[in-house]
Parts: sequence; C-alpha cells; structure tokens
Amino acid sequence: MSNQPKYLMIAGMDVQPDKEELFNDVYDTEHVPFLSAVPGVRFAMRYTGQELDMAIGGRTQRLGDGTEPRYYVVYGLESPEVLVSPAWGEAVESGRWPAMVRPYTSNRRHILLERDES
Repeated sequence: MSNQPKYLMIAGMDVQPDKEELFNDVYDTEHVPFLSAVPGVRFAMRYTGQELDMAIGGRTQRLGDGTEPRYYVVYGLESPEVLVSPAWGEAVESGRWPAMVRPYTSNRRHILLERDES
C-alpha cells in the first residue's frame, strides 16, 4: 500500500445537457491532463456515476437519493497542499474550462479523503 497516495480528492458535478459534448472533450483533452501534470498529483481518473444496488441486511437495496452528480474525477494526491499550490491554481484556470465549461456545471461536490493507516 505504500506506493498508493495517502490522499484522494473526489470532484463531482453535473453539466447542462447541451454542453455535455464540450464538457467531455475539455475534461479529457485539457482539464484532467493539466491537473495531472501538477506536482504532487499522482493520478487522475474519470468516472461516470451509476445507480447503486447493494445487498444489505439480507436484501438488495437501491442506495442514493438521486441527487448525486453524474461525473466524477478521483485525484491521487501526495498531500492536501497540492490543492492550494500555485501550480494547481494555474492548471485549474487553464484552457477552455473556466470560460466555456465551468459556468454550465452544477451540483459540484469536492471531497478530500485521507487513508487510514491505523
């Protein structure tokens, strides 16, 4: 486990349907590559949220309340300081993301997780 990052940051969001194609193009070709190049970012992987059925208490249940974002990125980080570094600040404001995509996103959620080493 020592080669895995100690921190994960999960960013989730929705995008207006008429901007979805642009969103995916910019996310794949600019936004994630720019942020992946920031020192201290070990990886960045995109995901699309799915409905969640899980066996709990002897029966299958549908979990979630329907308000979860559709799109997610999981970033492996060396430390939380990466997220406030000048390099992160520059990368997050690069390319078409700030002007052409960010204004059309909603339901944004950001979660920072630290690996429990107890």
